[in-house]
Amino acid sequence: MNRLSLAVSRAIARVTDFALGPYQTAVLRIGLGLTWLLFLLREYPHRQELYGPAGPWSWDLAAQLVGENDAFTVLLWSDSQVWFEAVYALAVLFSLLLLLGWRTRTMAALFMVGVLTLQNRSVFMGDGGDNVVHIMAVYLVFTRCGRVWSLDARRARRAAEARARGERTPDRAGPALWAVLGFVLLLGSLSGRTDGDWFIPALLWAVWLGQAVWWLVGRLARTDQPRVLLDVVANVVHNGALLVIMAEACLIYATAGWYKVQGSRWQDGTAVHYPLNLEYFSPWPSLAELFTASGTLVMLVTYVTVVVQVAFPFTLFNRRVKNVLLAFMILEHAVIAVVLGLPFFSLAMIAADAVFLPTAFLRWVGRLAVRARERLRPGGHGTAAAVPQQRRPDGAPGGPPAVGPAEAAPVTGKVPGPRT
Repeated sequence: MNRLSLAVSRAIARVTDFALGPYQTAVLRIGLGLTWLLFLLREYPHRQELYGPAGPWSWDLAAQLVGENDAFTVLLWSDSQVWFEAVYALAVLFSLLLLLGWRTRTMAALFMVGVLTLQNRSVFMGDGGDNVVHIMAVYLVFTRCGRVWSLDARRARRAAEARARGERTPDRAGPALWAVLGFVLLLGSLSGRTDGDWFIPALLWAVWLGQAVWWLVGRLARTDQPRVLLDVVANVVHNGALLVIMAEACLIYATAGWYKVQGSRWQDGTAVHYPLNLEYFSPWPSLAELFTASGTLVMLVTYVTVVVQVAFPFTLFNRRVKNVLLAFMILEHAVIAVVLGLPFFSLAMIAADAVFLPTAFLRWVGRLAVRARERLRPGGHGTAAAVPQQRRPDGAPGGPPAVGPAEAAPVTGKVPGPRT
């Protein structure tokens, strides 16, 4: 009984004291931001046909559909061309800032708004990758995805160094951003623009109020206890969201695998042959012909794909087998991106797969990136700068309200990663 109690207490301490998987959620943030940014930039010449007020799926048709399903989109607040261009440009900006990790908590919420706004405006555009970005963008808001590999992490580290020297680092950008977003939210709520879907406006208000509470506690609290309590709440929410993200990824693969098992073409081993011979999915016909030239290769790829997708959720209990299957799936998505011409679908799936990558591997990749940056920097001698160690929140006051608890507090290298 004592062993059981000790194990339970350790599990509770692990969930409450630490934001698990900081590197995994950072890769998810970078991957989703990059995927959506590249998509918006590639489709910029076709933005009118995809999402514009005069596109094939007209503004009136979109308004009728949204009126029935109560989907969230700010593009239907106005049918003005200026409004559409502004929203599209902001969606690009939010994706870039999320990728860089600037004001990560706020940018995660605004990134979600940009994704939902465009996708719900024209629901018949896109592919399966859009669904992954759509779902993961909502989950990302609940995570502390800016603790490493972000501008927020660098700013928190510099602020801690300044406090150690007895210096103050006032931040005016955070409160200004918080005030502007609060005004926009209030204006949208009072005008009735957010009366359809209640969940997204409620989530945005929760994030906005959460930043205010975090900032006020950091400024006014005389002890560390309120800040520690908020940090525990943020860790629990983060870890719960990370668990949901993992479950969602497993559900995607399990569902796809079990549906494939029921298909006759997957059963006879010829399913991969057909998309490779469709003109729509053949940007490189000669490459597709090379793959389909061997019937044995087609059969093996067909069967292995089904087996891997069905088995992957069950391999999470064995790290070595899981890592092998994970490498295969990432390689498979890379091949799909090139051979079938679906780069954004593949990028979205690889970003979702990243939550299962081993922490040691991600830290090794981070060290390689640091070495490469040092070599490319003018005057660099090829010496790698040390990867900053994560530190536990020190409870010191500070941090602008527009930066959430995930980004305002420094972190430590002793943060345990998920069992990978």
